[in-house]
Amino acid sequence: MSAQWLEMLRDTAMQLFATCPKGLENLLQDELTALGAREARATVAGVYFDADIIQAMRVCLHSRLANRVLLPLGVEDVASDYDLYSAAYTIDWHNHLRPDCTFAVDFTGTNDAIKNTQFGAMRIKDALVDKLRDHTGTRPNVDRHTPRFRVNARLAKNKVHIGIDLSGESLHRRGYRLEQGVAPLKENLAAAILMRANWPQIAAAGGHLIDPMCGSGTLLIEAALMAGNIAPGLFRQEFGFMDWLGFDAAAWNELIQEAQAQRQAALVKGLPLMLGCDEFSRVLEAATNNIQRAGVSDFIQLKRAAINRFEKPSSWEQGLILTNPPYGERLGEVETLKNTYQDLGRVVKAQCSGWTFGVFTGNVELAKELRLRSNKRYKLFNGTIASELILYEVLPPEMAKLREDGPQSTQQQALPQELPPLSNGATMLANRLRKNLKQFKSWVEKNSIDAYRLYDADMPEYSAAIDIYGDSIHVQEYAAPKTIDPAAAAKRFDEIIAAVCEVFNQRPEHLAIKTRQRNKGKQQYEKLQNSDGEYFAVQEGLAEYWVNLTSYLDTGLFLDHRPLRRLVAAEAKGKRVLNLFCYTASITVQAILGGAKTSVSVDMSNTYLHWAKKNFELNKIYGNQHQLVQADCFKWLAQCREGFDLIILDPPSFSNSKRMEDVLDVQEDHVGLISRCMELLNPGGTLYFSTNLRSFKLDTEGLSAFKVADISAESIDPDFARNPKIHQCFRICEA
Repeated sequence: MSAQWLEMLRDTAMQLFATCPKGLENLLQDELTALGAREARATVAGVYFDADIIQAMRVCLHSRLANRVLLPLGVEDVASDYDLYSAAYTIDWHNHLRPDCTFAVDFTGTNDAIKNTQFGAMRIKDALVDKLRDHTGTRPNVDRHTPRFRVNARLAKNKVHIGIDLSGESLHRRGYRLEQGVAPLKENLAAAILMRANWPQIAAAGGHLIDPMCGSGTLLIEAALMAGNIAPGLFRQEFGFMDWLGFDAAAWNELIQEAQAQRQAALVKGLPLMLGCDEFSRVLEAATNNIQRAGVSDFIQLKRAAINRFEKPSSWEQGLILTNPPYGERLGEVETLKNTYQDLGRVVKAQCSGWTFGVFTGNVELAKELRLRSNKRYKLFNGTIASELILYEVLPPEMAKLREDGPQSTQQQALPQELPPLSNGATMLANRLRKNLKQFKSWVEKNSIDAYRLYDADMPEYSAAIDIYGDSIHVQEYAAPKTIDPAAAAKRFDEIIAAVCEVFNQRPEHLAIKTRQRNKGKQQYEKLQNSDGEYFAVQEGLAEYWVNLTSYLDTGLFLDHRPLRRLVAAEAKGKRVLNLFCYTASITVQAILGGAKTSVSVDMSNTYLHWAKKNFELNKIYGNQHQLVQADCFKWLAQCREGFDLIILDPPSFSNSKRMEDVLDVQEDHVGLISRCMELLNPGGTLYFSTNLRSFKLDTEGLSAFKVADISAESIDPDFARNPKIHQCFRICEA
């Protein structure tokens, strides 16, 4: 490698890619930004970011969440194995590794030409060897087990992405955990769980950490390192960049010295005291050795105790109790573990009043045995196992009883005083709910969806919409026609509630229940009387949203528009986005997470724009390039002189708000609205127009100057497939 090339490399920001387990992308994006990375952008299972070589090494040393840090070298189309070979051969490998350095190729993905990952890796290897031999006259050797240099290649959508793995061995392997239990958490997943459970803030406030089923101690060790801001990479001897020709040894030594000094200062100052318990002496011995290797033995106590004999130190008044209990794979194990979870719930309620309690489990049904009501849930993956971190606020006994038996002021519909036994009809409804839950299970897990429609009047005699929001249930009973006897309608309502409570093991007062007509113009935006509901966050893909199930007829998130949000996210990279009648700006959030360059979101309601601002903050969206504008959309459109690449137009069906000069009727006004939006659309841009008015008919003649495609069918997700008339959606471009 020439000295000139190396000098240029040190001073140049490169685009890198950090991989991580699915579900950690937003956390990793925040972490990389805090470590000095620029233009960090989350995508599925990783984050793109810009950094120079010193910053890249800093990420490898300090990241608690990343698996690998990859330096991309090229992207090429692949239609044959020769294309794959050619893509690798065009790279100047002599600028990256010495001919006497051992290497390995990690290859993922297939297509019609490359049907085997081993074959793909072999073709990349052949090209690298040939290119280096042609340039230097020496052939490097492959070492699949302990290579000094790793090449990473990923084949997706007939394109191969080739890069250098700067991390070498996965960064979750810190180096302190040489002994482990049967099913240990990976260290970066443990770090993510601690972050989601708010451990850094709890530790800073003087709180303690307890893991009553600690296994080999991973949560405890990661918590100690996090509390002291100790670099997790200090325990590793090798990184992939050390045998890369771009390696700056002097800069690396400075980073190591800085991290060691930071670690020493933290240990002298002291870390929060923590406690780990387990009933098995063998795993406690492993935990003891791991804790010693991590150098945090002075701050972590270990005790042998089964969960039903757990005792919290009496002087510890606040903190976090967090654990990853077993969840069983066979029926007999699950039945046995029910007692374990019940014991865990009992000791936490009895001893940890005022603490935060978190359980990470791959069996959410077992978590119900805790007999506690959660206040937040996060979907994560433990390897390939879909899992959840469930967080609880441990209330004093008297407050917990008040929550169980307290007032029902947030309910919008009179609740039955006593639930009747399930009638034949209610039993059929309960069976339908269970069937739908099973049908949607893999879909919601695969797509990281917290909020979806479980039931929408599937059985006409039980006319209701039942939606899932995390662990909360939202029941909207459609108002019965006037021809239906009120007593019969009330009986059916009681049966709906009984079926829902039976399936979800809930009390009626824990449901959000409303009676509503099908969408009636501005009704969906009106606040309900005497209602001050609770806001909580739900996840959809990479985004999170605040929802409120009780204060308004709608919740802050239109579930049926999920495919449109996904579509906008996929198309938004580098674009200027306009979202009109934006409501709580959920589509804008997806556009920004998808890489939108700028955005403007317009709505007349200050209430919903404030909600939108909170959604922005929840997703770490800041900066003047993303504007929230309170205005009458008609007036704003008339005055706007900007151009946009992507416009979303989703007006209410009808509105006669006092703030508007004119009445909005989407049937009468859609041609004018669309035509004005098209005047603001940049060449090659796209307008998405959507309406929930069931009787709506698009004026094709009035819009004949444009290319209009009805995409209603593709804008319906599986949970609304039973009700495809829920909305109409159109893609509109220049003719």
